[in-house]
Amino acid sequence: MRQRKFAKLIGTTTLLLLSLQASAARLAIVIDDFGYRPHNEYKILQMPIAVSIAILPDSPHGREMAEKAHKQGREILIHLPMAPLSKQLLEPDTLLPTMSSEEIDRIIQRAIQKVPYAVGINNHMGSAMTSSLPGMQKVMRSLSRYNLYFLDSVTIGDTQATKAAQGTPVRVIRRNVFLDDVQSEAETRHQLNRAISIARKNGSAIAIGHPHSTTIRALQQMLPTLPADIELVSPSRLLSGKPVGGNHHKWGKLCEIKEAPITVTSQDYLAVIGDTLVDNPIVNTVSRYIQKLAGNKSQDKTE
Repeated sequence: MRQRKFAKLIGTTTLLLLSLQASAARLAIVIDDFGYRPHNEYKILQMPIAVSIAILPDSPHGREMAEKAHKQGREILIHLPMAPLSKQLLEPDTLLPTMSSEEIDRIIQRAIQKVPYAVGINNHMGSAMTSSLPGMQKVMRSLSRYNLYFLDSVTIGDTQATKAAQGTPVRVIRRNVFLDDVQSEAETRHQLNRAISIARKNGSAIAIGHPHSTTIRALQQMLPTLPADIELVSPSRLLSGKPVGGNHHKWGKLCEIKEAPITVTSQDYLAVIGDTLVDNPIVNTVSRYIQKLAGNKSQDKTE
């Protein structure tokens, strides 16, 4: 009788977890400009696995960071330099709207070789390039050869990325918030809260930041206490519900709960759920609920 009661408890709490997970708003965070500041970037790699990174192809530490992030199971993007409207110092092989399709394809192919394990691309700067429909059509035709999505950093309101991808297999998603246009902890916290509000309103949001010390400190403070209704995910989870390129994470793998032992205790069940949803903020709330109910059950008389 007691076993049946506990089985019912498991069923109830699993349904609760499923309900919370299904209703959670998804938030993706991407940290750009990786490959130049390893001291700061290592601190990003200590954050939850769902925080993704975008690596500049010609950065001195880019390949090293890609290797380390890949071993963690972290999602990697190529932070592809594109021409801005303003006069700025440009990275090598910055894409220009006037380039031929062959030149753009060569640069993209080289970037893929320099940033191993990447499953997506986002633009570094790029207001001139992304606002050029012919230029972005060349980019999308080139990306059609690879299983890479495009995250539009939206550095200009008149971006043509989504329109340029029409008729190609390239999937496009867009940034909602920049975390650190103003480099201060207070501003980064404010912008992260904005991203959370957008995610709650629309079901998902994408925030982009950079490995500044102020950004790192703000994220270190806020990520451990994300609200229970916010699920931190990699950007590819916003494309089709699962990462592309086989780059799977432990976050949100609710359908892969391990088989529980025949004789189930509350500790067994919590271990199963805990191992399946490592670091998921929803688990903290549900685990406390299970522990409370299981504690009450343990006080019942054996029948």
